[in-house]
Amino acid sequence: MEYVELGKTGLKVSRLCFGALVIGPLQKNMPVEDGAAVIRAALERGVTFIDTAELYGTYGHIREALKGFHGKPVIATKSYAYSAEGAAESVEKARKELNMDVLDIFLLHEQESRLTLKGHREALEYYLNEREKGRIRAVGVSTHNIEVVRAICEMPEIDVVHPLVNITGVGIGDGSIGEMLEAVKEAYDRGKGVYSMKPLGGGNLLRSYDECMDFVLGLPYVHSIAVGMQSADEVEMNVLKFEGREIPGSLKEAAALKKKRLHIDYWCSGCGKCAERCGQKALSVIGGKAVPDPEKCVLCGYCSGACPQFAIKIC
Repeated sequence: MEYVELGKTGLKVSRLCFGALVIGPLQKNMPVEDGAAVIRAALERGVTFIDTAELYGTYGHIREALKGFHGKPVIATKSYAYSAEGAAESVEKARKELNMDVLDIFLLHEQESRLTLKGHREALEYYLNEREKGRIRAVGVSTHNIEVVRAICEMPEIDVVHPLVNITGVGIGDGSIGEMLEAVKEAYDRGKGVYSMKPLGGGNLLRSYDECMDFVLGLPYVHSIAVGMQSADEVEMNVLKFEGREIPGSLKEAAALKKKRLHIDYWCSGCGKCAERCGQKALSVIGGKAVPDPEKCVLCGYCSGACPQFAIKIC
């Protein structure tokens, strides 16, 4: 496994970052023991970076995975808090549930524009103050939008950016993958720690696994890449890929056998654009939310490209 300095944070991380969203209640909803076993498998294969968030509900999984483990992974978490009071509650929740006095990286979660950055300034100031006190090591922003990456380039107080980057640009809210990469490179050049997300487009690009991974691994201005993993087979496959080693066909088959499904996130607005895009007629809007028909869905992922909220994943 390759390890790199995450910008100017002083934190050394593995290029493969364990994305904890998929094991939690928003997606796979794995029991704590089962999710912890997957994280532990990654830790024991040299993955030293874990990405989570208050919303993901996976603090318990991470804490369980670290029991008896002698290493000290870098953990990044996030919160939607916009006030100092809310930020304080989020920080204390993370400290308590992760059993950590000092948090490695704390981010504003999923910022959409310069306006939302302004609206979350009070929370950001709280995190920056905690950094000054030594209770947070690095402060950052996660986003699906190019405008936000460009904005943080002008914010020297921001240490880390967590942008959406994949070969097709699926999920980017305000432009193309080319435009996103220009912004990410600028952030990198300005000394920000850059760890990207959604290399497989939330599962929608799984059929192009090698092409997608080769693309993000070939970007010299991305320090680390967060990949969601929900089984030991997926951990092993991704570790081998990141180490530049051959992945046995049997391992690819075992990972592929894990049953996948179309997942609609809770923030779906029920606009119906996904149903219009679906050639299989596998999506309907019921009760103000998109609902898939598993008997018709072929997991092609085309519907995700039509979703303005990036609320559709394959997991």
